[in-house]
Amino acid sequence: MHSVHLAVLMTSHDRRARTLSALRALEEQRGLPAGTTFGVHLVDTGSTDGTPEAVRLRHPAVEVMSVGADVLHNQALRIASRNSRSGGGGGGPLGGAPGGPTHSWTHQLWLDDRVELFPDAVANLLRTAAAAGTGTVVVGAVRNAYGDTVYSGRRGRSLVLVEPGVHRPEPCDTYDGRVVLVPRTVYDLVGDPDKVFRHRMGDYDHGCRARRAGVAAFVAPGHAGECVGGPDAPGSREPGIGVREALHRVTSVQELPLHPWWVYCLRHTWPWAPYLMLSPYARTAARAMLGRLRG
Repeated sequence: MHSVHLAVLMTSHDRRARTLSALRALEEQRGLPAGTTFGVHLVDTGSTDGTPEAVRLRHPAVEVMSVGADVLHNQALRIASRNSRSGGGGGGPLGGAPGGPTHSWTHQLWLDDRVELFPDAVANLLRTAAAAGTGTVVVGAVRNAYGDTVYSGRRGRSLVLVEPGVHRPEPCDTYDGRVVLVPRTVYDLVGDPDKVFRHRMGDYDHGCRARRAGVAAFVAPGHAGECVGGPDAPGSREPGIGVREALHRVTSVQELPLHPWWVYCLRHTWPWAPYLMLSPYARTAARAMLGRLRG
């Protein structure tokens, strides 16, 4: 088997403990093919809690780039990918490939810093990729503390969550970007998440573009890890807010901003794009209005 060099792409923002836990879990991976190496490329978006300093201290081989807080998740992931192609990273368990530049990677691994990988997660992803073929994206399903799948592959226009199988990989149409293994051949064909998506939807769009290019995607058997921390802020779903505030939140960059959402719908849901474009905003307004009436 050829050597495996993984370029691990991570972003962080004011989650020092979680980021360190994610890196520790990555460092403790077992069952990997002989000679497997990691080159970790972390882009920190303006943390004020000492995340970059703590990572440099505890994991000196990790390449850390600090950017402004105005750089959002998908933008930061693109920067991490660029860094993986331009060199950087040292030796050691989470450093670059021994004796060679980091652009020699065979796979990219997207890894959300809120996910603690299980000890055999990366080995399972690589086994699934080897069985499925070199031109296949492999998704790691992520569960919460209660054992429920919260991130995985997605199917259909409604992006239904795919439950991981026990022994066999499950096909999917696109994917949440929490744990995703992208082989070099797929990267060369599809590229990075699109810059039009500053924060969200870049992962879904990437999966849809991959499928359109003839790339298959599968969810690896079992769960790859656990998502730590509490649930996201309610945002536009917060009970008691008015219609105007709910619409302001749902169209913000944190949820479904108008232009990126229209681009996504136009690319991947035609001829239903106009309906699907408007439907989340209409649902948000109706939910807020009903909430006020019931209150």
